[in-house]
Amino acid sequence: MNIFSDAVGAITSQLSGLWPQPTENPQLVNGKLRPCAGTPNGVCSESDNPTARIDPFSFAGPADQAWAALQPVIVENGGVVRKAEKEYLWATFLIPVFGFVDDVEFRLSPQEGVIHVRSASRLGFSDLGVNRGRVEQLRTAFRGAVKA
Repeated sequence: MNIFSDAVGAITSQLSGLWPQPTENPQLVNGKLRPCAGTPNGVCSESDNPTARIDPFSFAGPADQAWAALQPVIVENGGVVRKAEKEYLWATFLIPVFGFVDDVEFRLSPQEGVIHVRSASRLGFSDLGVNRGRVEQLRTAFRGAVKA
């Protein structure tokens, strides 16, 4: 199975270089996660658009412990952390074979007891539910990590 995984990884790596890079790195806008584009290729817990809306990650207990548990969850699920700050984190996920890059951002809101999340494709019109599925996968892993 390693030969297959290595081959897919090599193809993905080559293709990812073909897609344009963002002109600027993702960041907070007015203290919140950026809104999703008007296309169905992303989700955001701070969105007013019902089709792009997804629930934030909730936690009980100290916010700093929940925040500390998030980064390993991202890495264990295939993400690469690009920027980690006190209450903001940006990671990227590479879509196998095609090499598309998705940006996933998190914003800690200690007063609400949640971590807001945004996951969006850089390219394309539709993501066929990939970003929503990724957020739910990360949510499940995060729940397991904060209970441990």
